[in-house]
Amino acid sequence: MKLKQLSLAAVALALTSGVLAQVKPEDEIRYRQSVMNVTGRAFGPMAAMAQDKAPYNKDVVVKNTAVIEMMIGMPWASFAAGTEKGAPTKADMKVWSEGAKFKEGAEKAQKAVAALGTAVKGGDEKTIKAAIGDVGKTCKGCHDDFRLKEFRN
Repeated sequence: MKLKQLSLAAVALALTSGVLAQVKPEDEIRYRQSVMNVTGRAFGPMAAMAQDKAPYNKDVVVKNTAVIEMMIGMPWASFAAGTEKGAPTKADMKVWSEGAKFKEGAEKAQKAVAALGTAVKGGDEKTIKAAIGDVGKTCKGCHDDFRLKEFRN
């Protein structure tokens, strides 16, 4: 499992380092949407558990947290200048006009996910659910500020 995660991380790093200058804006948009989709799909079952809408399952939490930890650093470089249009996107133009605030939101999300990873390694169910809630609040805050309800071109 560790080798598989390292291989995926290496591929992700190769895709996001140096290659970005050669990638079309529409490809960057699709890439970041894909990363966010995978992250959201991994987070959804955990959010349901944290809200007591689904039974708590530590194995699912461990597996999905590993996915989110791997994915959380990946989308941010694909919001570079020039990627604000080119394909349908829900990214608000404020991503680019309020770049410092957007970067702060990205950093908060990464810290919340790191805290979740720490909680999963040594915390009890209550601590883990609280950390899941913190990730959800952090992601929601950024989505509220920088994500549109409808796609735009």
